[in-house]
Amino acid sequence: MSFILFAEQVLNGLQLGVMLFVMAAGLTLVFGVMGLINLAHGSLYMVGAFAAAAVAGLTGSFVLALVAALAAAAAAGALVEMLVIRRLYDRDHLDQVLATFALILIFSEGTRWIFGSFPLFLNIPDYLAGPVTLPGGIQYPLYRLTLIAIGLAIAGGLFLLISRTRLGIQIRAGENDREMIAALGVDISKLYTIVFALGAALAGLAGALVGAIQSVQVGMGEPVLILAFVVIVIGGIGSIKGALVGAILVGLTDTLGGVLLPELFKTFMDNAAASSIGSALASMLIYILMACVLIAKPTGLFGART
Repeated sequence: MSFILFAEQVLNGLQLGVMLFVMAAGLTLVFGVMGLINLAHGSLYMVGAFAAAAVAGLTGSFVLALVAALAAAAAAGALVEMLVIRRLYDRDHLDQVLATFALILIFSEGTRWIFGSFPLFLNIPDYLAGPVTLPGGIQYPLYRLTLIAIGLAIAGGLFLLISRTRLGIQIRAGENDREMIAALGVDISKLYTIVFALGAALAGLAGALVGAIQSVQVGMGEPVLILAFVVIVIGGIGSIKGALVGAILVGLTDTLGGVLLPELFKTFMDNAAASSIGSALASMLIYILMACVLIAKPTGLFGART
């Protein structure tokens, strides 16, 4: 494999990783603060993608499409939290799983009813289209580099939010002792709604950004949700830093594994068999990575011990 191809795949893995982080950050916040298993998080990713595609189609503005994705996903998240999720905090995890799975079906059928069954397409804006030349003669799409930059900027913003703001102090306190901060006068219901809406907005933004390089269709959030759960298990539940590190590890492992393993098997078998076996093993690598991390550290890389 040439250096240029390897570098391109590393960048692809980094781009996948930071987008997984944007998706997983909201999920780990919700679970860490609220103790809620939210299977409907992928549906909020889908809501953001469809809102962005619809607004971009009406206005032709990519920026307005991203704003619409943030607003629609945050509004849907706040509404879901107040109407459904709020009743699940004192229930066991099985009830949470069943209720949020039902929300997946509601969101999927509702989206299909509004937009139809055919996929929508969100075009990359002209000012972000085309490749750029990086050091070493690497030609790489400008839009994917922009996704990496946006993801890292969101990571920095979340670190500042959690560590330097009053809301961040309340979120960290809520992770450790929600009864105590409620006794100190913090409106815990309002805090939960804000955290859930923030997580939903991040998922919707991720859906809109990725929707420009993939088709926007019903059910697009569920495969990403699985990867997001792997990310937070590897990084440690409730840890934003863990979500970032875990997402980059998953992105690089998934992307490089899909390229390197078939090349490795081609050295001692024919190309067709090497591609088939290598691709099958590559799809297992992230779960092998997760198992290895959990064997070494059952709470994840940055998870707090209970």
